Amino acid sequence: MGEKKVTEEKEETMKSKTSLVFAVNGERFEIDLSSIDPSTTLIDFLRNKTPFKSVKLGCGEGGCGACVVLLSKYDPLLEKVDDFTVSSCLTLLCSIDGCSITTSEGLGNSRAGFHAVHERIAGFHATQCGFCTPGMSVSMFSALLNADKTHPPRAGVSNLTAAEAEKAVSGNLCRCTGYRPLVDACKSFSADVDIEDLGFNTFCKKGLPCYDHTLSSQVCTFPEFLKKELKSLDDDPRKYRWSSPVSISELQSLLGLENGVSVKLVAGNTSTGYYKEEKDKKYDKFVDIRRIPELTVVRRDEKGVELGAAITISKAIEVLREKESVLILAKIAAHMEKIASRFVRNTGTIGGNIIMAQRKHFPSDLTTILVAARATVKIMSTGSGVQEQYTLEEFLQHPPLEAKSVLLSLTIPSWRPVKNGSTHRAGPEHSQMKYSPLNTHLLFETYRAAPRPLGNALAFLNAAFSAEVSLNKAGDGVVVNDCLLAFGAYGTKHAHRAKKVEDFLAGKVISDEVLLEAISLLKDEIVPDKGTSNPGYRSSLAVTFLFEFFGSLTTNSWLNGGCKEPLRPVAMLSSAQQIVENQEYSPVGKGIEKTGAKLQASGEAVYVDDIPSPENCLYGAFIYSTMPLARIKSIGFKENRVPEGVLGIITYKDIPKGGQNVGTKGFFASDLLFAEEVTHCAGEIIAFLVAESQKIADIATKLVVIDYDTRGVRRAYTICRRSSQEV
Repeated sequence: MGEKKVTEEKEETMKSKTSLVFAVNGERFEIDLSSIDPSTTLIDFLRNKTPFKSVKLGCGEGGCGACVVLLSKYDPLLEKVDDFTVSSCLTLLCSIDGCSITTSEGLGNSRAGFHAVHERIAGFHATQCGFCTPGMSVSMFSALLNADKTHPPRAGVSNLTAAEAEKAVSGNLCRCTGYRPLVDACKSFSADVDIEDLGFNTFCKKGLPCYDHTLSSQVCTFPEFLKKELKSLDDDPRKYRWSSPVSISELQSLLGLENGVSVKLVAGNTSTGYYKEEKDKKYDKFVDIRRIPELTVVRRDEKGVELGAAITISKAIEVLREKESVLILAKIAAHMEKIASRFVRNTGTIGGNIIMAQRKHFPSDLTTILVAARATVKIMSTGSGVQEQYTLEEFLQHPPLEAKSVLLSLTIPSWRPVKNGSTHRAGPEHSQMKYSPLNTHLLFETYRAAPRPLGNALAFLNAAFSAEVSLNKAGDGVVVNDCLLAFGAYGTKHAHRAKKVEDFLAGKVISDEVLLEAISLLKDEIVPDKGTSNPGYRSSLAVTFLFEFFGSLTTNSWLNGGCKEPLRPVAMLSSAQQIVENQEYSPVGKGIEKTGAKLQASGEAVYVDDIPSPENCLYGAFIYSTMPLARIKSIGFKENRVPEGVLGIITYKDIPKGGQNVGTKGFFASDLLFAEEVTHCAGEIIAFLVAESQKIADIATKLVVIDYDTRGVRRAYTICRRSSQEV
């Protein structure tokens, strides 16, 4: 009987499944794959189908961190759990099959006891409105958890460093509290923090440690029952709108479907944060490419480093940092940390970033620095199965990649020394490069200027420079043997090489005169396209970066000290000082924790949008005017077709007899709820669209077409205004 039972269990495990199985805060969820809209995001499910409301919808584009959750994956081969934060507003529900999700309620709550992170946030007075606080809590917990994975906390002190604590919440935005109390709350867990640097709080006192117990053992991020349910989805992926192929041949089969079937390749789905219109598009099939070995390859050899296109940006940083001694890889990794925020890098892929730049002219940092590194890409046409290799610079200049072609991998070639002491680039360009003299050195540097220099903001201009330099024969000057100068994100379609400047500098000894001439050439070559904002500022940044890179090569001190990297300032958080005068008599001057702060941190505080909707509830969205002083002739939809799930549009004409068209009342006048025949300004409410779900309502408002008539209206308004002024 025992053998039969074991056999049956084995057969059951081997069966392919037709449903998604995952866990949220230790609770098991199973959803039939055929009943899911593949475009459903994780936040939609958490807020509408579970009691966990701590996950808030803020920006909807992965930029604020209010929706951050901890995603945990189990590797049965290594018997290891990987924990990382993700943006639930971008993460597709179907992509978390076999994963575990932990929200701020899952860390602790008022019933089971608050987590130390919640207590620390409250004790450091780090909440005001509390809307963003649950996301902050998860980001802090993730930083603590991963810092303690390598080594257990020592004597009740976390392995998290103060510098890592500063980065832990760098992608979470807070409009009201300010970052000092939040960062201090996280830094208070680290062993190397100076207690005197921490702000006013109810925890840390002079001579006493802040951290007094172990965090990592308090929360189980991946339940045991889920480890036994790791199975692959149904063997026939054509049955469902969501497919997860495990081989290139299977991917080719899916992409080779009959014409007219729209297919979307997805990995992290982070592109929908920038290209919001992607969320509204309807696709027949979604294909998850993260399980294909060729797209997740990591290969290192003497020729360089190869990374699969489905490797996340965070994973790429980790791989490149394994060779810290290699200058170019370390610099690339450091720059990649400034791309988006940590919870976006944890799911966004290097291939997705490159494809956005190639197809849609996304202002990518990644493509600019990789062009300077002379990276190559491998492309596969699914129709023929032929694989082709191009330099990244060539690939970016090609026509937009066809929907049924796939970027397989990216290779960063190595610089390696040869017998005569010089260096050269391995790879396809090797045959075109000349051998350099003795004492040749490599310089590589990346630059970016952005509203938020530490990341999570698009750059005004980014740049990356590589140069082979050596001493001239006289030993009193530096010769540029070869250089590559790449600029991007300044209003052009793709990363651009300043080839005229490169040609001018090649073979020349760097001097003030040479550098000034190079700058003059650069001004004519790096010119933002017409319509680009702040064109003069962007051009001046290019000059600044070039001067910073080559300027140090003109000084004798550089020659005497040998070839070194250009000095770069270390980016730090802005400093501040908080002085609180202690009163002589307690409790005057004693810090008091805000009532409800722990509830805000754990996500238990209830906001209006957290209140559950009643059964059979309808949803709506306002329709706003896009023109001032215009007569409204009609309101309809594109192609004269009412979207599915839309029940109607309500205007002032639908107000019942006896009712009033009043929105807000004031002392002297009242505002209209709906514009009547003529709009007064752009952004005025015209109508209210009613639909079966909030998602349908939001999408449908973007399909609304309003027919305006401006003839005579603005002239009559002008005459009327002049008359009133004369009176």
